[in-house]
Amino acid sequence: MPLSPPTALQSLYRNRKGFLSQNCLFICDFDMLFTYILAGWEGSATDSRVWADALAKGFSVPEGFYYLADAGYPHCKELLIPFRGVRYHLQEWGAAGVRYVFCDIYNFL
Repeated sequence: MPLSPPTALQSLYRNRKGFLSQNCLFICDFDMLFTYILAGWEGSATDSRVWADALAKGFSVPEGFYYLADAGYPHCKELLIPFRGVRYHLQEWGAAGVRYVFCDIYNFL
């Protein structure tokens, strides 16, 4: 669904690729069920800023657990971040016999 913020706010919702978007944080468990959603941040907001907002609003990661995040998130003890500059490929996962699941967020909304 296209994003249509008021004209005065459109610059905030313009992401680094130049189009209007929202930045949202979706967290799911091993059964691919969503356990936390933080939506509505403007597209220009960084992942680190959205993460900090979730923590400020009371979200916490249980001791001994970690979340897998992309390289835009901050390095901290609760998040596993891929190394910058390393290209991870699904073909390599398949050769290793690793099972992965794709989550279609649009079917959730």
